Amino acid sequence: MFFLAAAALAATSAPFLGRGAPQPPAEVKWPARYEGRALAPMAPAPEDARLARDFPGRIARFSDGRRQIVLRSVATATRQLHPAGDCFRALGYAIEPLPMMSSGSGALASCFRASRNGASVKVCERIVDARGGSFSDASAWYWPALLGRSRGPWLAATTIESVPPDIFTGVKH
Repeated sequence: MFFLAAAALAATSAPFLGRGAPQPPAEVKWPARYEGRALAPMAPAPEDARLARDFPGRIARFSDGRRQIVLRSVATATRQLHPAGDCFRALGYAIEPLPMMSSGSGALASCFRASRNGASVKVCERIVDARGGSFSDASAWYWPALLGRSRGPWLAATTIESVPPDIFTGVKH
């Protein structure tokens, strides 16, 4: 009985045990292409400083000529790699879930519509591990990463694409 109680306590407290502060990767070689499109570095957005504060990894912003792509690299399982929807909500956007999207490789990405001040963007996110395993969002990634079923470093990609309002409502303007 004691063993079962100790095992249960260990399993539920593992995410909170201090292993020391996770260290960000020393250097990240960002991909030159994403989903078949060339990436061009972009200047950080004003909200990037808040996103990067205390983040145990590296963050960079790119454009593929059509979308903004925010890449986050982490070497350790962390709750600080949170869903993109949390960031958008914190910035005052209304969030509406959209169907998952499949990449050319078959990996799924979770997507949502973010709206604020009459403008909307389509946001999709996916996390890929060192072996090519893919997770549709931070919630799907966290426990496999923490329990060693997925190995880092991990690359979280968030795509942000402006869309006309009628793409979601079917109403022509």
